[in-house]
Amino acid sequence: MNRFDSVMSRIGLLAAAIAIPFLASRYPPMAGGLAALSENKSLPEGYHGGTKFPASGLTYQKTSPGPSFTHPPLITNVQVTDVDGDGNSDILACDVVKNAVVWQRHLEDGTWDTEKVIIDDLIAPAHAEVTDLDGDGNADIVVAVLGNIWPDDGVVGSVVWAQRVQDGYVRHIILDDVRRVADVQAGDLDGDGDLDLAVAVFGYARGEILWLENLANGNFRKHFITEGPGAIHVPLSDYDADGDLDIVTVFSQEEEEVYGLENLGNGEFRRHLLFRSHNFDLGIAGLVKSDLDGDGDADLLLPCGDNLEDQNAYPQQYHGCFWLENTGNWTFSTQRIASFGGTYAASPGDLDGDGDQDVVLVSMSNEWEQPDNPSIVWVENLGERKFRTWQLANDPIHLVTVSCGDLNNDGRDDIVAGGLHLRSPFDRQGRITVWISEPASVQQLSVGGTGREQAR
Repeated sequence: MNRFDSVMSRIGLLAAAIAIPFLASRYPPMAGGLAALSENKSLPEGYHGGTKFPASGLTYQKTSPGPSFTHPPLITNVQVTDVDGDGNSDILACDVVKNAVVWQRHLEDGTWDTEKVIIDDLIAPAHAEVTDLDGDGNADIVVAVLGNIWPDDGVVGSVVWAQRVQDGYVRHIILDDVRRVADVQAGDLDGDGDLDLAVAVFGYARGEILWLENLANGNFRKHFITEGPGAIHVPLSDYDADGDLDIVTVFSQEEEEVYGLENLGNGEFRRHLLFRSHNFDLGIAGLVKSDLDGDGDADLLLPCGDNLEDQNAYPQQYHGCFWLENTGNWTFSTQRIASFGGTYAASPGDLDGDGDQDVVLVSMSNEWEQPDNPSIVWVENLGERKFRTWQLANDPIHLVTVSCGDLNNDGRDDIVAGGLHLRSPFDRQGRITVWISEPASVQQLSVGGTGREQAR
């Protein structure tokens, strides 16, 4: 999570390629950043030194699979997913330095296979998803490609389908007449039994949400749904429980808004405003489907803390993560579950093995001049709409994407995060970092005055 092109275009540092979901900037490139902040003898108004939390009792083995790097890493998206269909979870990542989608296979003995490039020659890949797009039983991959990291409205974006065949993957460009594409998600939107695609076109001053109708044999028909600059993610679910798939999205360029796109059938969608902030600097960085209350419907996580348009990208007190609870009939109640400087991405997962969804958050800019500020935290779900934040690690920093999943098959979710190193400090760099859960012990804790069992 997290919006790569937002980061890249706002800062304007590279012309190579990036979603964090990474999207174009709402502002022109600016110089300075944390290096400039550290040189200021008087700190800017509103600066408060970042956020810290109690150390987590959960124990992890930290590792960095994949090749060594010589350039600052630029990972825009990571996913814990089964890439090869063998029933085991792997890592799928978008790498802007390589302009590629890469696959890191976790072996049964706990080691990692050599990293494989699934598809390359992608200018700024922002998001990749495993899906059987042609219905042949093989796991394909669809990729959202920005095409340009600079803030413009050129027709440079694309959706690429990496079709799985016996000896590898075959590239198909299924959409290329659009502005920068930040996200693509697969689902049967028209109820005809095959997989269609929802597409978030971030653009710059102009963006839109599309859906691509699957016509079979690799052919797709483009349909316009709604417009808005800075579209980031398009998670699909039956949000209104009427039996079909709907779309939700966030527009972050001119406003800070979340919309539901109700599927009316016959390719038609109705737009519902779900969330709006009057703080235009809130910095919505993504939108993630979840079910924190375990009631069986689809809620949303809203990480906020993208402030890379600022010359001094210091953490703000309003940064953190919101839970948008689905209360039915296209209404969502909003609750802040964490305050965390520079929050850039969120991922739900059962970290403590108690059967409910917790949340992992990563930070892009939690004032790294203070080395004990965390770059990754987990938010414990205590039930009854109560949450508590625990500090996991402060190295590497500049994390913009995170995903949870059980890589070692022990029943507890592990964590994978990706680093996007664009500004100082340039120590504590990390490309793809993995936290593997170690054997859990159960200890009685007192949290907020309430005793509870927690796997540690």
